[in-house]
Amino acid sequence: MDKAIVEELAKRLYRAELSQTPIAPLSDSYPGMTAADAYQVQKALVALKLRDGARVVGWKIGLVSRPMQEMFGIDTPDFGHLLDGMALASGARLPCAQLIAPRVEPEFAFLLGDDLQGPGVSRGEVLAATEAVVVALEVIDSRIEGWRIRLADTIADNASSARFVLGEEGRPPQGLDLAALRLDFYVDGRRVASGTGAAVLGHPAEAVAWLCNTLAQFGEALRRGQVVLSGAVAPAVELRPGHTFLARCPELGQVVLETV
Repeated sequence: MDKAIVEELAKRLYRAELSQTPIAPLSDSYPGMTAADAYQVQKALVALKLRDGARVVGWKIGLVSRPMQEMFGIDTPDFGHLLDGMALASGARLPCAQLIAPRVEPEFAFLLGDDLQGPGVSRGEVLAATEAVVVALEVIDSRIEGWRIRLADTIADNASSARFVLGEEGRPPQGLDLAALRLDFYVDGRRVASGTGAAVLGHPAEAVAWLCNTLAQFGEALRRGQVVLSGAVAPAVELRPGHTFLARCPELGQVVLETV
């Protein structure tokens, strides 16, 4: 895709986010846009945010479940950047008016204690490099009107990322069966979904290994101190004002988000 087009699409997405005004799918105007093209748009979008003072603090992995991959006609996840302005403390109150059509989903997050450089990174190497695993809530949002997204749209839109909230009771992964860990998801005290780490490519660390090896193709690596959201273990729930969202894992504690 021509560099000028890439930069223009990135500006469209950034303006939509800043104004909370969704735009038509990019893929409507550019039906031939590939995943590789879309990642170039994502890179240009993140560059605009970095220019405005943002800082990359980690990565998110999306489309980890088989049903989601089948919906998009793919057999791999996608990824996006996490920026410092997306981070919220557990118990924070999020104004929904800051976003367009937000949804929230429960995940396991990895806090890295060492760098990881692909290709060839294994699940075991991910676990060895992880300082702690914590429960997390990811708030996703789409700058594309009505969530009418194809794969290229969500990738270009930084994998539909918006905010993330980390729990405060993380543990090192050694001795934990992450695939078997259960994460229960509550809205206003009512459990609405449950999932285990096995929902994330069979094991959450497999998703992180995939990310590391994929980033190597872009000249990127995972860095000590970064956080990686490994992907949703249960379907996303619509985010509306006046509710409390909570994810709890018996071994890792809980994380809470309130909306206003």
